[in-house]
Amino acid sequence: KAHERFIELAQAYEVLSDDEKREIYNRYGEEGLKNQGGPGGGGGFHDPFDIFAQFFGGHVRFNQRGGARAKPQGPDVHIRIPVSLLELYTGTEIEVDISKQMICSHCDGSGAASSDDIKTCDVCGGNGMRIVKQVLGPGIVQQMQTTCDECNGKGKKIAKPCPHCKGTRVHREADFLAVRVEPGMADGEQIVFEGEADQHPDHEPGSVVFNLQQQKHSIFERHGDNLHAEVTITLLEALVGFSHSIVHVDEKTHIQLKRTSVTPPGFIHKLQGKGMPHHQRASAGSTKYGDMFVTYWIQFPKSLDSSSKKQIESVLGKAEIEWDGSSSSTKLGSVHHRGQQAPSEPGAHEEL
Repeated sequence: KAHERFIELAQAYEVLSDDEKREIYNRYGEEGLKNQGGPGGGGGFHDPFDIFAQFFGGHVRFNQRGGARAKPQGPDVHIRIPVSLLELYTGTEIEVDISKQMICSHCDGSGAASSDDIKTCDVCGGNGMRIVKQVLGPGIVQQMQTTCDECNGKGKKIAKPCPHCKGTRVHREADFLAVRVEPGMADGEQIVFEGEADQHPDHEPGSVVFNLQQQKHSIFERHGDNLHAEVTITLLEALVGFSHSIVHVDEKTHIQLKRTSVTPPGFIHKLQGKGMPHHQRASAGSTKYGDMFVTYWIQFPKSLDSSSKKQIESVLGKAEIEWDGSSSSTKLGSVHHRGQQAPSEPGAHEEL
């Protein structure tokens, strides 16, 4: 691999650029370098990426991939929160109990009972890497650097594990986050708490991401900032007018629905400013609202007796009654045949 090849080249550069190490290598080979010329000597190969630290300054450290030694980012945690349409309209605060992984406070993430129980790995000498030799043929030996399997590349071994976390360095505990749902937030909107995900000594915690899931409402459907509802009226009310009220999504306000003219099936009644609030997270100004659209459907009688039929004929059979633009030749399945008035036609909407 390119990464392993780079480590070999860096080590070769370290030897060639140091007269003393070059002399040791010429006399004792690689084993001599590990013992710095003889038994009892400390040292050995240094971190090959320290070469770059010489160029960029001693305060700069590098990881084995060549980047600055910063902890990697841990995974994000996604949690779905069911919210009602009322909560999205008025806004609310929801306290969520999350169980997450925390760094052990007793050992501070070391996994050892005390600092004295942390020992340098005697296999890799604390480097976390070791040299493996492989004989390919007579006089041909290949050397490879690999992660030390004794300490798993950490360079340290734990003599006595922490009694609280059992050497795992982490434990799970309950934590609470207050999720603020602002008025007008949308279904599927995300609320992010950075750095609140699982902790671990080897990485920075990710984010906890709450995904809002709007629950179905018994009356209203939401489309953006607009609310839609359907109301059924009787045939008599459709012909002579009516006055009704429905309870708004806020469960307090009563919306008055009143018509004095004929209401065809599918008629859409627009009530301006009666919809959902616009979500203005950064604005402290006055709240604006979407609109409400009420669609009327007609309830017809199942049957009529002969007397009722004659009365209806006497009223609707008058020549002076003005009918809509539908004709008896209208094709089946058309908007007029179904008795619906298309929204694009004049009078299909009425605004209040």
